Amino acid sequence: MSYADIILPQAGPPFFTYRVGEDLLGRLSSGCAVAVPLGARQIVGGIILRVHDVEPAFPTRPVRRLLFSRPIVSPEQMRLWEWMAEYYMCTPGEVMTAALPALLKPAGFSEEEFAADEFQARRVRTVALTAAASGEGAFNEECEKLRRRAPKQYHALVEIAALGPGPIPRSELKAGAAVLVALSQKGLIAISECEAATLPANDPPAAFRLPELSPAQRTALDELREALRYHNTALLFGVPSSGKSEVCFHAIAGTLAKGRDVLLMLPEIALTTHFVQRVRRVFGPGVVVYHSALSPRQRAETYIRLARSTGGTLVVGVRSAIFLPLPRPGLIVVDEEQDSSYKQSDPAPRYNARDAAIVLAQESGAKVILASATPSLETWANAQGGKYGLVELTERWGGTPPPGVTISDTLRSARRGERRGNFNKELLDRMAGALGRGEQAIVFRNRRGIAPFIECAECGHVPRCGHCAIPLSVHRDSLRCHYCGASTPLPSLCPACGGMNLATKGFGTEKIEEELARLFPAARVARLDRDSTTSERAFRRIIGDFEAGATDILVGTQMVTKGLDFAGVSVVGVLGADNLLNHPDFRASENAFALIMQVAGRAGRRDVRGQVVIQTVSPGSRLIAQAAAGDYRAMAADLLAERAMYGYPPYARLVRVMLRHSDREVLGAAAARLAELLRPVFGERLLGPQPPVVEKIKGEYALIFLLKAPRGTLSDGAGAMPMSTVRETLRATSAAILAVPDFRRITLTFDVDPR
Repeated sequence: MSYADIILPQAGPPFFTYRVGEDLLGRLSSGCAVAVPLGARQIVGGIILRVHDVEPAFPTRPVRRLLFSRPIVSPEQMRLWEWMAEYYMCTPGEVMTAALPALLKPAGFSEEEFAADEFQARRVRTVALTAAASGEGAFNEECEKLRRRAPKQYHALVEIAALGPGPIPRSELKAGAAVLVALSQKGLIAISECEAATLPANDPPAAFRLPELSPAQRTALDELREALRYHNTALLFGVPSSGKSEVCFHAIAGTLAKGRDVLLMLPEIALTTHFVQRVRRVFGPGVVVYHSALSPRQRAETYIRLARSTGGTLVVGVRSAIFLPLPRPGLIVVDEEQDSSYKQSDPAPRYNARDAAIVLAQESGAKVILASATPSLETWANAQGGKYGLVELTERWGGTPPPGVTISDTLRSARRGERRGNFNKELLDRMAGALGRGEQAIVFRNRRGIAPFIECAECGHVPRCGHCAIPLSVHRDSLRCHYCGASTPLPSLCPACGGMNLATKGFGTEKIEEELARLFPAARVARLDRDSTTSERAFRRIIGDFEAGATDILVGTQMVTKGLDFAGVSVVGVLGADNLLNHPDFRASENAFALIMQVAGRAGRRDVRGQVVIQTVSPGSRLIAQAAAGDYRAMAADLLAERAMYGYPPYARLVRVMLRHSDREVLGAAAARLAELLRPVFGERLLGPQPPVVEKIKGEYALIFLLKAPRGTLSDGAGAMPMSTVRETLRATSAAILAVPDFRRITLTFDVDPR
């Protein structure tokens, strides 16, 4: 008798064991998707972890059926799942939930419900050249005939040939049905039907349209190839606008030419559309795109198509693309590797896709390129220590000089009466000059809305969210909570005292947009933030207008700092640089440096030298001066010394333990008991409990512990502690807490390497 250990998409045991019936003997293996019974009535889809003949000590139920004829999770992916569950302290079922598209995890309380939730292959009509039209001589002969007699059929035949040997989805062709039927009747094309998921994942063009490299880029490419001979991972460290992407394109082309797969990862969904256009210009229209904005069916079809492919595919995706079943991984490129978007905060698994990429590459024999102008300090330390290869690009592409940077003292401008609204005279003068020359400007403010909050000048009341411990942010027509999404109309009177003197405090991107419209009435102003880009179409419209010159000034949050390349931008303004530094986070200085550097890199990316103005109330800040000078090495040296002193990454691993409950007293008692259990083991390495920055979200209070697991020996004398010991201790003590009847409704989560 055979048995199968099966992972189910839930936060339960690591696996469930089922009996394999005679009808399925020899057909099941690791990575196969199956339907199994769960509980009294439910049927769920699961993934086989292993098949064996060891009879368990409990009664087993049979596997109902096989969902796909071939495995849909590769051995490398299965090992990644297991590593992720162990390292990030979650269950394989939670990893499966994140890894598989929704339609590949069906569930129901009857066969009918299960089938309705199950992925059903969509069939599409396709066309392909027949043997009679495939040879070069025969093809040319037929084209000559059609050119004179049936020009529409001629153009259709040329289009089909240009798209590849096929099969080509009918929807991708411009030709009408009557034209295609005529070509079919002549025996030149074959019209058929097939499952969409069986179409080739990527049909690359005969030759890539690779950009020509400068001497500096060519040197960097050679050094990168050499570095990857001796290291699994290499850091491509280049100043903004140095052409790192073009170097990566050449490395990608070399991998695809060997028939191996490439995963190119981007930090943001919004960046995908803009960047994919560049990638497809180089590698053809068959580049696969994968992100959460796709429909459930698109995600499932893409996943199955890749699982059935044979290699040589280029995938551009965001964090979730790390779970795709590439059959022959050869290279993973992580662009802007330092970006916090690669880290999933909720729900489990709370993984970092950059780190998962390195593990996946080790499991599959692939290589990893981490690209950044401002790499994370963990990556920089690994490169400096020789664990990663290091390749540098120190000059901007085309010889364009770096932008001139001015640090503008906001308090001094206010004292001199040189401040209009939230703008210092230095920034306004440069923007006016740029607009007068027909150039463009970008204004960066890392806060959306009109203002962070409103306050009654008579009683001091600040409207707050009823579900979260946070003031409501001011927008044009409402007050909104940026955590739970709650919204209320903008009040005209104070809700507490009825006073009429309500004043906004601080400013956000909406306020800046309004001020710029008044200051430059002839300029066309647009805003790029989460509120203005509620759809991919809206994002494309805003970016397209600015790229085409239909917009003069673009105001935005972090969205304007990443990966966008605009030839007409000559001035960039950074407003409230101090706010980037004043976060209760040990990474605040590192993140502030990266954001300032990134947005400054948008200025002067062609022939004109750009100008950057950084407005600050702390013009003497060492970090702001380093960002203005683009001195990453000095910043890294300062912050690494500080982290070594206090025991933060990369010199220690962090684990954040969070407890949540709707009753503050119950939560406090549970946290106190957990501290009693953990303190004797970890001592001063355990910090807390303390409330997070936002103590209450969606009706639940929270308390957190921060645990430092040192690597090596720190200056405080704390020795190294294996992460396996940390994980075992945390799991055991947490289970003991949740076993107490009063604490069973506590939500307890672990976040390893929190951001």
